[in-house]
Amino acid sequence: MQSLWSDAEASACGTNTVALRAYTSRLLGAEPSLVLHGGGNTSVKVTEPDFFGNPTDVLYVKGSGWDLATIEPAGFSPVRLDVLLRMAQMDALSDTDLVREQRVALLNPSAPNPSIEAVVHGLIPSAWVDHTHADAVVAMSHLPDGEERLRALYGDRVLILPYEMPGFVLAKQMQAATRDLDWSSIEGIILLRHGVFTFAEDAKTSYERMITIVDEAEAALAELGALDAIATSSDPVTLDATRLATLRRAVSRRAGKAMITRLDTSAEARGFANLDPVEDLISRGPITPDHVIRTKRTGVTIGDDIEGALDGYAEAYGAYFEAHGNEDLKALDPAPRWGVVPGQGVVAFGESCARAGQIADIARHPCRAIQWAEAAGGWRPLDPGSIFDVEYWELEQAKLRKGGARKPLAGKIALVTGGAGGIGAEIADALRGDGAAVMVLDISPSVVERYDAADAVGRVCDVTDSEALDASIEACVAQFGGLDILVTNAGSFPPSRTIEQTDDGIWSQVLDLNLTSHQKTLRAATPFLKLGLDPAVIVVGSKNVPAPGPGVSAYSAAKAGVTQLARVAALELARDGVRVNVIHPDKVFDTNLWDEDKISARAAHYGLTVDEYKRLNLLQVEVRASQVGALAAAMAGPLFASTTGAQVPIDGGNDRVI
Repeated sequence: MQSLWSDAEASACGTNTVALRAYTSRLLGAEPSLVLHGGGNTSVKVTEPDFFGNPTDVLYVKGSGWDLATIEPAGFSPVRLDVLLRMAQMDALSDTDLVREQRVALLNPSAPNPSIEAVVHGLIPSAWVDHTHADAVVAMSHLPDGEERLRALYGDRVLILPYEMPGFVLAKQMQAATRDLDWSSIEGIILLRHGVFTFAEDAKTSYERMITIVDEAEAALAELGALDAIATSSDPVTLDATRLATLRRAVSRRAGKAMITRLDTSAEARGFANLDPVEDLISRGPITPDHVIRTKRTGVTIGDDIEGALDGYAEAYGAYFEAHGNEDLKALDPAPRWGVVPGQGVVAFGESCARAGQIADIARHPCRAIQWAEAAGGWRPLDPGSIFDVEYWELEQAKLRKGGARKPLAGKIALVTGGAGGIGAEIADALRGDGAAVMVLDISPSVVERYDAADAVGRVCDVTDSEALDASIEACVAQFGGLDILVTNAGSFPPSRTIEQTDDGIWSQVLDLNLTSHQKTLRAATPFLKLGLDPAVIVVGSKNVPAPGPGVSAYSAAKAGVTQLARVAALELARDGVRVNVIHPDKVFDTNLWDEDKISARAAHYGLTVDEYKRLNLLQVEVRASQVGALAAAMAGPLFASTTGAQVPIDGGNDRVI
């Protein structure tokens, strides 16, 4: 492992100690093999005046919820050091009380909650303290003779301590072990099966001590031939989208909520998934106990029988809870959070794209560390009881009891056509705002730039091309795990022409996009919608269906046809629980279908001002694309759970329609 330290970048922090602390923390966070998604913590001790101007010793420690990879100065919590040291002297203290008292001791009440390890950081007298869950060190500590190997590797310059539960218990262990310690004689502390602490009076030394300790562990594993013992697979993989959607639905039902599914089909992931002993390896426990909060203790192996594999996992999880739990604890759902699919790769399940991505990243590292440890002498994780204590930690149970409102579409997966701008984009944004992961299709390449995030992906697609549609829908399933919501919105509004003026080419072109493409989209999506969770289809129609006007025969006929298509789909798909409803917007001017010249011309045709024309409806309101988006999101959600075959106008009221 190489140091990423830059004197120039460090100097740019000037005299701002907390800024320098953020900089060195990001250096650690830049190495996934050191910390992952909130793992690890850092601190710095300073003396600064309190509110009354009195010099006060303060520990700036990483705040809860912040990630070392991206942390900024605002992510550090200023805690009175004397309070932390007084808490360390107590004989007993619940972690709930610890968190509360740390909060009370903040110099800035708006700061995030200090890390649960704040007391541990306070006990280390050095100004700068770094803590990571370095893969190489943790892998070595999981060997049958790991402690002996680590002592031989580092000698007296690194203190080796047995595993202890994070929080106050760990703080008391640290206090007892270092009571008579000459701190100047050591460079770091290794907590077996947990991680590494390094410290110094300056930022650079503390950081580079961490890099050195980890580099030495990697070198030791290399000497044992472990670093090269990573299975890979060069066999081609063909995604079975239907099977992936089936798996995602089955896991979601056991979790009691919609889950995003991420399948890692990289050569390394497939190599691990294809190992003969993989089922045994992933059932032993996590690489570090902290991961259990996100990944649970074990993964699952998904063979041909998906339901059987998940039933077996649930039964084993129930036995695990029965063996280690008690009546005061609330059992978590029995659904796995990660696993392997032989021949396919490593799969992760999360209640959001962010969480699924975190679990996928976390799973990738145990897969590697497990193979290192196996090659070096054997993978021996903590006992299930110790892992259970972290998974059912009182702080995590408190969060569970408190709960919190989930967004109405959290964990749902949506596909929107014609979403590069206008109504389609507003619908996609509204679905995303309500928690859904969204793939947005459009013929315009701008859709890729507009939607380029973990939970929103743009894809260029000509929806009149059946093959392109099939590929795009499978891409959606591959990206997120399935399909729950389909919004068929793609279309265009042609220039006004009488029936007499509408030639065969114009007629075919308008119907191809505004009608036939919707049929193709629905046909391609239906098999996956049937595997979705509370699936819904929203078809974007038009006021021209119930109240057509002259000059738009092709468009009106197409929208009437797509409405009839939706009605038939509602009849056919009801048995599979798929809802199909239609939205009929009118005069939505803040879209690319309208420009100021066109609006002005139409207003003049009616002898109205532009503002009067925009409000030419019974309510005299302007209909906005964002309102259409919000309505579509509502129709995809629980409010419309008992509605199908409906046609809902959003036009400000039209006397011809009413």
